[in-house]
Amino acid sequence: MILINIFLVLLIFLILSDIYIKHSPKSKLNLIPINYKIKKKDGLNELIIDLKITNTSKTKETMVSNINFELDFFKVKGHEYCQDLNYKEDIYIQENNKIKNLKNYWPTTIIKSNSELFVRIIYKFHNNNFREKLKYLWLKVFWENYGHFGISKRKDCFLINLDGQKQRPKEVFEIPINNKYRAFAIKTDLLGCFDDPVNTVIEYCKGIVEKNDILTIGESPLAIMQNRYITPQNLEYSLFSKGLCYFFHPTSSLATACGMQLLINRIGITRITFALIVGFLFKLFGINGMFYRLTGSESSLIDDISGTVRPYDKSIVMGPLNADLFCKEVSNYLNIDVAVVDVNDLGGVKVLASSNKKVNKILKRNLISNPAGNGDEKTPIVLVREKK
Repeated sequence: MILINIFLVLLIFLILSDIYIKHSPKSKLNLIPINYKIKKKDGLNELIIDLKITNTSKTKETMVSNINFELDFFKVKGHEYCQDLNYKEDIYIQENNKIKNLKNYWPTTIIKSNSELFVRIIYKFHNNNFREKLKYLWLKVFWENYGHFGISKRKDCFLINLDGQKQRPKEVFEIPINNKYRAFAIKTDLLGCFDDPVNTVIEYCKGIVEKNDILTIGESPLAIMQNRYITPQNLEYSLFSKGLCYFFHPTSSLATACGMQLLINRIGITRITFALIVGFLFKLFGINGMFYRLTGSESSLIDDISGTVRPYDKSIVMGPLNADLFCKEVSNYLNIDVAVVDVNDLGGVKVLASSNKKVNKILKRNLISNPAGNGDEKTPIVLVREKK
């Protein structure tokens, strides 16, 4: 009887904690990338980036008390980080259908409930060899949200591919799998949230795919194109995340307060605790993996920092959304089967979604060697083709 009472008290405590975390006051502002373009004006290379800030709260207005932008630069060759270049920054916002130059001073700006604010940043580079020297820009946005929740300091990052508006080259590497199948790894640029997932994959694969091919893409690159990554500074850690992370292997993405807090925000403390207890009991009988079965794909698809190529190595990448719809749309256009997969160098193969369930077994058998690679290969798209 005492054990039952302890269990009930613990259950009530966990449920109340979940309710508090879910309904505690927090900012409902989101920073969303729209597009960017590059042009030459007055002899200078000009980069124009459009973003918008949305307030999804139905009742509360929130203020953006400050916002600052910084750029990191990556070279064309080797994608190496390079030092600051000489440039000028201008920030604009749209008010009453008019574009207003802020003269590099951000005034405290109120964003009403269910409304949005458009922001434009224009960079003018004085370096003549700017386009020859650089390949990617990493835009870092430091901004403050102020409202009923207090003040929240946030950081968001977006990749700018300076060659993104050019025709993409086709680089394909043939990789033998076995006597029956072979793989073709398709090299891409670094992908980012300005890349439309469906159109990007189609563009890289046109003219390469053949009838009866099976197209696969890694879950992390797809999630990144969907803007499904977050900077750890944006998470508010709790005692629960700092405690629960100790129950996982040090190499797990849930072994840090960052990864665990992200999972808590998604599925709650109660479900995680229940899954841990059940998983421990099943382990006693030699059955592993029960925790991940009970917590679903959210837990197994979290990639903590350092788990992805730079500059995403400082972000936590979540699993993709609407993977089934993505597979269907690409499949309909290319007229081949398409799948979203999670593959590692340890022989683990998970098919998260596919346009045809019949190909799942084929992929699980033939992707064990991980032809896409697990490092900096930049070959997130792999075609599995039966030998003729």
